[in-house]
Amino acid sequence: MISRRDFLQATVAASAIFGSAGWARAGAQQTLTQDKLLEFDTTGNVTLIHITDIHGQLKPVYFREPEINLGMGVVNGLPPHVTGADFLKMFNMKPGSPDAYALTYNDFTTLAKSYGKMGGLDRAATVINSIRADRPEALLLDGGDTWQGSYTTHQTKGQDMVNVMNALKPDAMTSHWEFTLGIDRVNEIVETLDFPFLGANIFDNEWEEPAYDPYKMFERGGVKIAVIGQAFPYMPIANPGWMFPGLSFGVREERMAEVVAEVKAKGAELVVLLSHNGFDVDRKLAARVDGIDVILTGHTHDALPEPVMVNKTMLIASGSNGKFITRLDLDVRDGKVMGFAHKLIPIFSDVITPDASVAALIDEQRAPFKSQLSEVLGTTTNELYRRGNFNGTWDDLICNALIEEREADIALSPGFRWGPSLIAGQEITREDLHNATAMSYPAAYRSEMTGELIHTILEDVADNLFNPDPYYQQGGDMVRVGGMGYSIDVTKPQGSRITQMTMLKTGELVVPDKSYTVAGWASVNEATEGPAIWDVTEAWIKKQGTVTIDPNTSVKVTGA
Repeated sequence: MISRRDFLQATVAASAIFGSAGWARAGAQQTLTQDKLLEFDTTGNVTLIHITDIHGQLKPVYFREPEINLGMGVVNGLPPHVTGADFLKMFNMKPGSPDAYALTYNDFTTLAKSYGKMGGLDRAATVINSIRADRPEALLLDGGDTWQGSYTTHQTKGQDMVNVMNALKPDAMTSHWEFTLGIDRVNEIVETLDFPFLGANIFDNEWEEPAYDPYKMFERGGVKIAVIGQAFPYMPIANPGWMFPGLSFGVREERMAEVVAEVKAKGAELVVLLSHNGFDVDRKLAARVDGIDVILTGHTHDALPEPVMVNKTMLIASGSNGKFITRLDLDVRDGKVMGFAHKLIPIFSDVITPDASVAALIDEQRAPFKSQLSEVLGTTTNELYRRGNFNGTWDDLICNALIEEREADIALSPGFRWGPSLIAGQEITREDLHNATAMSYPAAYRSEMTGELIHTILEDVADNLFNPDPYYQQGGDMVRVGGMGYSIDVTKPQGSRITQMTMLKTGELVVPDKSYTVAGWASVNEATEGPAIWDVTEAWIKKQGTVTIDPNTSVKVTGA
């Protein structure tokens, strides 16, 4: 059974009446139904439910998928490095259909007005409960990046997400941004969880031993299942190491092989890796470590309507921000996967009925902050989005704010993948702003940097993204730059990718030994000084009233 058919079942009737002007909301709601979205041909004896990279989003959101997602070397042009019209062609999807809206960026604002927001953990609860009603022993696995990314997660130090996720009753989770709450807070939360917090690759440096449970054994459907956790490998590089002193991470390929051998020696008939490595790292790991049947991948926010097979390992990508839940049924016999059925379930929030108890719990978490969340700061005439290898309009907005509010020549905004989108014409609330900025090291610094240092920073970030070896791809997307343009050849080696650094106001080339005033945020250095980025950006938005972001053509990409 192919998963593409499962995903498209909800769109067959819809495609027949699609028009070039897009649907009316009522038409979309009449065609999509909850029963169709949840329809599934139950298969085998084991069911896995996967959700990942929620980033604190309790309520439905808009989230625009990337326009550019480059793959380097042998993965160029392979999923998930296919976007837009090419993605639709690869997976035989019709432009304007519900799946096209959910999985690509094309005509985003128009389709968003028709199909509405996606996600919401009360809707996720409905989906999860439906799957459990069909397969009571299903395993719900959370891929991490759960406790960070919103106003309320920041205010409650992740407790709002912990409370709601506890109500969903996961069977295990792994981690990444969780550690930016600080090691003491992480351990405090872990002690209260009713399920394991897994990380086979997290070690205590002092004792040189695992800091958290590496795996959990389950018996479901008569099958012994090992779920191994793999936290984000590059924590001390991509995030502030001083927030979790004493811990080391890494891909630890040899360690993974040892853990796989250990769980098989304990009788595991199905080995599942709950991973926050990122898709290409997991693809390489699957090719080099035998014995993993399924990798539930996370971190890079990819959503794919079909599994990707690497040797005998199945890679599953379930998107981000609560937009999707994956159901994977497996027929496991004599220690082998004999068959499977897969469905990437899109959480159309206007179609799926919220679970009443979880909806009430979500409202309870948000109630103390209701007035702050809903305050309108301004209006946007553009789509505001972040996801993509290079500049997105949310970060263009932030860079504009940094340059004007901090009186800088150049602005740098980190290439985070998290942060929901807004559609053109939408009001910008404080909640929206914090969805793009809420984190525990928000200081907006202002410093003097030479042109040479700026070049070095850009080269280092580019190598984290475009190194042909996935094990060296250690960060998010490319740092966003305001006030300056550049050319990048993604095929060049480190140190040679970035050229033609140019000041946008004057057209002058950036001089290596000249000093420039640079404003940025999210520095991993301890004791960075400056106002919180959300305060800087809020002040700027309020001054603008109506925000318009000019098209950004300042980055010239070659070699892609």
